[in-house]
Amino acid sequence: MRKTVYILLVLALLATAVAACGAPKATPTPEKKALKVVLLINGVLGDKSFFDSAQRGIDRAVKELGIQAKTIEAGTDPARWEAALEDAAATEDYDILICGTWQMNDYLGKVAPKYPDKKFFIFDTSVDYSKGNLGNVYSVLYKQNEGSYLAGVYAAMMTQKPLPGMNDKKVIGVIGGMDIPVINDFIVGYKQGARDVDPETQVIVQYSGGWNDPAKGKEITLAMYEQGADIVFNVAGGTGMGIFEAAEEQNRYAIGVDSDQAIIVKDTDPQQAERILTSMLKNVDNSLFRALKLHLEGKLVYGQAEYLGIAEGGVGLAKNEYYEKYTPTDVKARVEQAEKDILEGKIKVDTAF
Repeated sequence: MRKTVYILLVLALLATAVAACGAPKATPTPEKKALKVVLLINGVLGDKSFFDSAQRGIDRAVKELGIQAKTIEAGTDPARWEAALEDAAATEDYDILICGTWQMNDYLGKVAPKYPDKKFFIFDTSVDYSKGNLGNVYSVLYKQNEGSYLAGVYAAMMTQKPLPGMNDKKVIGVIGGMDIPVINDFIVGYKQGARDVDPETQVIVQYSGGWNDPAKGKEITLAMYEQGADIVFNVAGGTGMGIFEAAEEQNRYAIGVDSDQAIIVKDTDPQQAERILTSMLKNVDNSLFRALKLHLEGKLVYGQAEYLGIAEGGVGLAKNEYYEKYTPTDVKARVEQAEKDILEGKIKVDTAF
């Protein structure tokens, strides 16, 4: 009996050994490498508008998509921008390099073909794909004319009765950073929206000549207020901080741009925030997050430009606590109807392009 038990025990041990030898060994799953992204800004952070919006999109992608990111501020001297891009493309560790604005499209058009195994995004402009070898570049543009149309409707509805001596016309203002197509696209839409509310609306237009001169923005705004405007639209980036200062001092109003600027300044200057009734959102943050997500899903199409408007969430009006507090019901209804009419194709917004 003991002999039988012994034989059975030996056989069991042998079977276990054979099974162990024959079993395939588990292969460890390789760790998925995080996507490495470089954001190159041809300017500086802190504009509370355009570039800060881009940074928010990258920060969100770090948090929600697990990417690794680095931001390079190339400064405000245009003479440094091309070299900064070339240096970043050549020396940084990245899978995707992102830059933006029309000043960078020619530079990227020369740099991207040198690195065919890398990917590039450019926002608020497009490279010239007809030159070839740019199949690794994704360009995203925005229908700022659509969002600005809503801002024009809003301004014309919100402006108060004309001042004495102003020929009984409604008067609103807009300050552009530079006299260039992308800024004029804002202005064209703004004018059209205002005049669809009241064809006699007078729209005062002036350019500041730059993006980081709040003193100039304030000076121009005060002059517009003297001409009868009581609401001025900022399309001048950081220069627009001067618009908000003037609005606070004169108890007039402003419309922000790119980011929800009232919410941004709320913590540091709540009284100034009260004067920014809404902002025309150019959702650079959402567009960059969206593009990175699509890239990770293998769905982003390179080698062409994509336009994002109201339908795609690329532009719109900020409907924050100040908008809700100060905007009458009939104005809200008119803005919502304009939004719907654009989506349904009943309103075709003019463009500067």
